[in-house]
Amino acid sequence: MRVKKDAGDLNGQLKWPRLIRGLLIGRYQRFKADIKLSNGEIVIAFCPNTGTMFSCSEPGRTVYISRQDIPSRRLKYTWEIIEMPGSLVGINTGVPNRLVGLSIEAGKIKELAGFDHIRSEVRYGANSRIDILLERGEQKCFVEIKNCTLVMDGIAYFPDAVTSRGLKHLKELQKEVSKGNRAVMFYLVQRMDAGEFMPASHIDPAYSLQLKKAKDFGVEILAYDVNIDLEGISINKKLPFRL
Repeated sequence: MRVKKDAGDLNGQLKWPRLIRGLLIGRYQRFKADIKLSNGEIVIAFCPNTGTMFSCSEPGRTVYISRQDIPSRRLKYTWEIIEMPGSLVGINTGVPNRLVGLSIEAGKIKELAGFDHIRSEVRYGANSRIDILLERGEQKCFVEIKNCTLVMDGIAYFPDAVTSRGLKHLKELQKEVSKGNRAVMFYLVQRMDAGEFMPASHIDPAYSLQLKKAKDFGVEILAYDVNIDLEGISINKKLPFRL
């Protein structure tokens, strides 16, 4: 099975659904946000992000939402983007896996080029699923992808909240390295105002420490930012990182 095809082009740009402009009134209960539309109507939008979003959820900011009229969906609107002073910011955590998969197929990530097969959500380790598995003959490359929206003073940080799940993923990647496979920790910064990446040791010191151990063990670290506008989002450039 290959990565599911998205509304993207040959250059690896992932197209947004039709966007609706509004103002953020506030985020609450983690997965909900009140949005005021241009006609004055206030709607409840699904917030597809489990992080704290404290650097990109300020009330009064311009946001962009999409609408899906699916009968089974209780919330018809989905929050996709917020407009921050330095950049548009993509807040949907469903985007990184799709965008990275599309970018690999388009040949935009040179470190992950040259594989014959790409699969998503493949079971591995102790009851885990790898975001992307790349294969060429007997060679395997396990790629775990994390969404990064926290930027302070030009530095992108992950995580923005303590993550036991993220810690587990780092340990699982180390196990794959011990088996002779490649393992990659990929951080997608869904904004354009970061110059480098660092683990957020001030938020989750255990994760930061484990990332350093994973790198020393042979897990590769990649951080990329994006080009983002109201048409779509695409992989941009590789960011340097400090551990």
